[in-house]
Amino acid sequence: MAQKIRVAILLSGGGTNLQAIMDASRSNRIDARVVSVGSDNPEAYGLKRAREHGIPTFVVDYQTIIKGIRGRSLKDLVPEDFDLETVLARQTFPSATSDRIKAERYFCTRAIAEAALLREMAAYPFDLLVLAGFMRILTPYFIDHVNTDPSQPRIMNIHPALLPSFPGVDGYGDTYRYGCKVGGCTIHFVDYEEDTGPIIGQKSFEIAPDDTIDTIREKGIKLEWQLYPECIQLFAEGRLRVVSKTYRLEDGTEFNRKVVEIAA
Repeated sequence: MAQKIRVAILLSGGGTNLQAIMDASRSNRIDARVVSVGSDNPEAYGLKRAREHGIPTFVVDYQTIIKGIRGRSLKDLVPEDFDLETVLARQTFPSATSDRIKAERYFCTRAIAEAALLREMAAYPFDLLVLAGFMRILTPYFIDHVNTDPSQPRIMNIHPALLPSFPGVDGYGDTYRYGCKVGGCTIHFVDYEEDTGPIIGQKSFEIAPDDTIDTIREKGIKLEWQLYPECIQLFAEGRLRVVSKTYRLEDGTEFNRKVVEIAA
């Protein structure tokens, strides 16, 4: 049996994908083992799942951190290696407003929380970071600390829709409300924007006329439990490679995109 890679997991809720990954690890269906589980939510049930299996857990409560720094000088609290201009150049402020002051505060407060997250994670070295329902957008400050080699990303995320359709927090709901006849889920590497990273794998299901939002979510979640371990195994086997592709359209426009190639 191949040596198992070390997987760190971040989540915010129930941790059903965590459970699927732990089950796949224990049954040796994947060459991976979960070494830590962290959350931004102290009440996340996924933390209980991890502790029941002897996996170390930690909490970085974003809300408490952000509340605790209100009225204080952010310049005195941000990490020493945080560069605001670099972050602003790499990631779009997640709001329709272009207010510079709001953007600065957002990225500074997130960097403070993310620095705490990185400190907790440092106690449990990992090869791959898996986001399993972690309801926070990671900033370039955090991403660049994990992806030390840009050509070899090592943060995976799951999305409840067939990207690039329906990015955002309610992929299954958006799929249903749009009247799609097919739904699905996507695993992708994380980049600087929301749900735009290179796609690793996807699974789909048919949507019947009598399906509801609840039945669509049920179909999708069952596929998530299959897809995440499969993609982790591809990473463990060293079969994932991110390459840049350039496509020239008929009107002469060039379209550039990073894609994941899977070696045989």
